[in-house]
Amino acid sequence: MAVPFEVEELDHVVLRCSDQQRMLGFYLNVLGLVEERRLEAIGLIQLRAGRSLIDLVPDVDATPRERPNVDHVCLAIATRDMDAVVRHLAAAGVETIGEPMVRYGARGYGASIYLRDPEGNVLELKSSGEPAPAA
Repeated sequence: MAVPFEVEELDHVVLRCSDQQRMLGFYLNVLGLVEERRLEAIGLIQLRAGRSLIDLVPDVDATPRERPNVDHVCLAIATRDMDAVVRHLAAAGVETIGEPMVRYGARGYGASIYLRDPEGNVLELKSSGEPAPAA
């Protein structure tokens, strides 16, 4: 059966937040996203991430989870200097996971780094335009 559509890119990700203001500060001040709109009735804050959105909603069921319910979210970034990205994250006190390396994603190969946001969600920041790693 043919699929009657084509997935083009990540549209949005919704993150439940036990401390929504802290998460908002991280995504605005550390990652440089821009607040696009709010829906006060449900506590939703939508942040523009290029052509995609990251939605922050309050976690009304604040019971601790043993594991996050999302493995990671990859944000495509424009940079020629991943070392500068790593220095920026370190200066902001952000926990990174491992070292930057070339990985494959929707836009091809590119340098990437994994990090944690204030609530422990794993993010990957990935550039594009790198050659494929040697086999």
